[in-house]
Amino acid sequence: MGAGMVLPFILITFCFALWGFANDITNPMVKAFSKIFRMSVTEGSLVQVAFYGGYFAMAFPAAMFIRRYSYKAGVMVGLGLYAVGALMFLPARFTGSFYPFLLAYFVLTCGLSFLETSCNPYILFMGSARTATRRLNLAQSFNPMGSLLGMWVAMNFIQNRLNPMDTAERALLDDAQFAAVRDSDLGILIAPYLIIGMFIVCVFVLVWATGMPRHADDNHSIDFAPTMRRLAHNRLYREGVVAQFFYVGVQIMCWTFIIQYGTRIFMAEGMAERDAEVLSQQYNIVAMVIFCVSRFVCTFFLQYVRSGVLLTVLAIFGAMLTCGVIGFQDVRGMYCLVGVSACMSLMFPTIYGIALTGLGDDAKFGAAGLIMAILGGSVLPPVQAAIIDCETLFGMPATNVSFVLPLLCFVVVAVYGFRTKRAG
Repeated sequence: MGAGMVLPFILITFCFALWGFANDITNPMVKAFSKIFRMSVTEGSLVQVAFYGGYFAMAFPAAMFIRRYSYKAGVMVGLGLYAVGALMFLPARFTGSFYPFLLAYFVLTCGLSFLETSCNPYILFMGSARTATRRLNLAQSFNPMGSLLGMWVAMNFIQNRLNPMDTAERALLDDAQFAAVRDSDLGILIAPYLIIGMFIVCVFVLVWATGMPRHADDNHSIDFAPTMRRLAHNRLYREGVVAQFFYVGVQIMCWTFIIQYGTRIFMAEGMAERDAEVLSQQYNIVAMVIFCVSRFVCTFFLQYVRSGVLLTVLAIFGAMLTCGVIGFQDVRGMYCLVGVSACMSLMFPTIYGIALTGLGDDAKFGAAGLIMAILGGSVLPPVQAAIIDCETLFGMPATNVSFVLPLLCFVVVAVYGFRTKRAG
């Protein structure tokens, strides 16, 4: 990496932490919104539909914008939309309705889509092609640091401060009482989003004021159809998009519904609902710490093991632990669910790096397709939520049975890793 790339590399790597924060302050909000608005788990999972739907909707527009202008322009648009979406939580709070929050999440993640479509390929191009996947894994290692902060903020400044009434007690409130509790809880929920929105404005100004090198393939014309045909005929890329869809699905399901999974276990042991939710979030934070450490460890091993081989091994272990999540109905299942995060740590950047191998100038649109695959985080969690709402299936807690979906996702990733183990 040239000396002129060091500061841009640091700034772009910082963006990885910023979208990690947004992702993981949001996952616990499925449970929070369900309680605040007295909704089912399925209705609460619309948070993830809106959140990851923004990634899907904006990925190709972002790629076309970046191809026409520059990576820096894409980063600035992404930061701008991120800030606007976060600040929209203030007017959403005054409506007292759930759906304006979904719009705010959608706008926010349109910004994240710009950021990820810009930052991931930019990192790949900042140096030798031989070390591109390793370099991306290094940058992605800072993503879980932002995620950890997001989880910690969600636990300490939202979940721990919401009204302690449990779901059953809230169901008994009359309309006036419900509105008072709801509005108080929403005032607590929006505060971290408003703070991060103002912080993102500052980052926007910093990026705008910093000179960043332009890549050689900036300002190209847009040849959409020929590029799509080339990508569609590239097996590594085509199957990588499918694998990324299922990987993102398994990540979001495991990190979102660990709250429901743990709450059921700890309430069965006599714990109050809010205390059980907070304890479950503490387990989620431990899972993220393990994820973060595992990311650095696996990045080190990539010097010695081919990326496809390591991806396959991790997916197999992830599937085995998920079987424990399904089968155990006590805290042992929680331990397995925490352990799953170690197996997921390498997957996103490794699939990304393998899929973009050898794409050259097509990588900007290729990156957009892989960002669109984040739609898995929008499609699969509502399916799992619908299973959880059944309460009991096949004589087992439906929460346990619902983790059959993550198990299937790991199988898909393992197959992709096996088929590409000679790559990277």
